[in-house]
Amino acid sequence: MAVETVVADNAVVAANAAQQGNWLYMAMYCAVVFAIIYIFMVRPNKRRMAEYQKMLDSMQVGNRVMAAGILGTIKKINEQTIEVEIAKGVVVEVNKNAVASVEK
Repeated sequence: MAVETVVADNAVVAANAAQQGNWLYMAMYCAVVFAIIYIFMVRPNKRRMAEYQKMLDSMQVGNRVMAAGILGTIKKINEQTIEVEIAKGVVVEVNKNAVASVEK
């Protein structure tokens, strides 16, 4: 009977070690998945957003812009909006975040 107890105790110890190994494996797996997501999704998006913000900050009166699918010339720049002349005498106010491109 003592031999059976030792064997049972060894089985319990082995099962606990296996569970701890699985936990470490899962933690490493999650870390690798998050690293891959960060490298391929978060960093490029941050870079694109920084370039977009730089483009918005570089806008000046007289630049041609495409905002909300409308091409026009910037006539006035406000804090959150720009005034764009889309035809002679026709000026519309557009949110800066609607600007898709700026031509110097």
